[in-house]
Parts: sequence; structure tokens; C-alpha cells
Amino acid sequence: MLKKIRIILGIIVILLAGFGLITKNFVAQPIMMLSLSAFILAGGLDELKQGIKRRGYISIFLAVFVLAVAIQTFLNSPK
Repeated sequence: MLKKIRIILGIIVILLAGFGLITKNFVAQPIMMLSLSAFILAGGLDELKQGIKRRGYISIFLAVFVLAVAIQTFLNSPK
């Protein structure tokens, strides 16, 4: 189940990043950051499920950090 979620989120992140790079329009960047955070969180949970605790906790910490950056980007975006 987590593998399917990771694949779907990875595709979303790649598509949104590609859209931003090709069009030079970074409107979707906060949504990409939220998707990236969810992708890293799913990876961390999968690592914990497999018993690789150190890498799992690091991934969860990084997911929370990326989520904080995404929230800050949402709050500071021009209206």
C-alpha cells in the first residue's frame, strides 16, 4: 500500500516540478512541496515498517521540515 502511495506522490512531484521548470511559472510550487513532504513521510513510514529505524526517523523529520517550509511559502505568497 505504501509503495503505491509513494509511486503516485513521486509522479505528482515530478510533474509539478517539470511544469515549473518548463513554463517558468512557480504557482504550483507550494503544492509540489506538500506532495514532496507526503512522499518523504510515506518513505519514512515504509522504512520504519521494514525495521530501519534510523533512516525512518530521519525521513519523518525531513518530511516535517519540508511541510513547515511549504506552510511558510503558503503564508508568504503574494495575494
